[in-house]
Amino acid sequence: MTIQIIAQAGIETSSANSHEFCRFMHIYTNAGSDALMDKELLETLYSKYTRGGTKMARLRASLYFLYKKYSWAIVTESAYFFKRSLDILVSLLMMIILMPLLSIIALAIKLEDGGPVLFSHTRVGKWGKHFKMYKFRSMSIKAEQLKKDLMSMNESQEVTFKIKQDPRITRIGRFIRKSSIDELPQLWNVMKGDMSVVGPRPPVPGEVAEYKYSDRRRLDAIPGITCIWQVSGRSEINFKGQVRLDIKYIENQSFWGDIKILLQTIPAVLTGKGAY
Repeated sequence: MTIQIIAQAGIETSSANSHEFCRFMHIYTNAGSDALMDKELLETLYSKYTRGGTKMARLRASLYFLYKKYSWAIVTESAYFFKRSLDILVSLLMMIILMPLLSIIALAIKLEDGGPVLFSHTRVGKWGKHFKMYKFRSMSIKAEQLKKDLMSMNESQEVTFKIKQDPRITRIGRFIRKSSIDELPQLWNVMKGDMSVVGPRPPVPGEVAEYKYSDRRRLDAIPGITCIWQVSGRSEINFKGQVRLDIKYIENQSFWGDIKILLQTIPAVLTGKGAY
């Protein structure tokens, strides 16, 4: 039966190709129950088209699977390693270099109204994890209580809450918000691993509760101090635009991409465009 089928297929061992294989299999599968049970023929096929028979074919398939699995693991873990190394290096250097400035700002905030220097707020991180994010306090002590009375003045008209002339902001607060100095305590969040130097800005739980399913994609990355939309217009970009840019960053993030955003952050901070 094996010889008859091979003869009918007209396949020469030295000139086998995919077209011949398909034609051969078509004839083979229609040759009757005897042919289907012919293990010798199957072994001939595997030997001819998989170089080494069934055992070698299975071995190659297993090795290829392991190669793809662990090569992908190495790529993803190395990417995380480089990003985390960048985070630690940048945050540590900035905390050391900026220590005099941080001390002066802390003193100015304390002298203005006697309230706490730092403001901690619950934010939503990667995959919905909550954490405490730190900032220099730029608003009055009763800012959170006053927010409810100001909701009708929300200028973003979207998920986020923004007012250009927010009456809760203190004098020193207006300066540190414009210059983004109020964000510097988040370097400690980066050191702890809650945040990254570059990544989507962390939202508050109340905003996330209003997210659509598509908006939640921005939670697929570790949040950052600066991000792609902060160097592209900051608060002038509406919520949908921010989500679109965050998703673009997540899908294309890389070590050199983070370096580029960090460098673009410098002129964005110095000009203060879109910050309020």
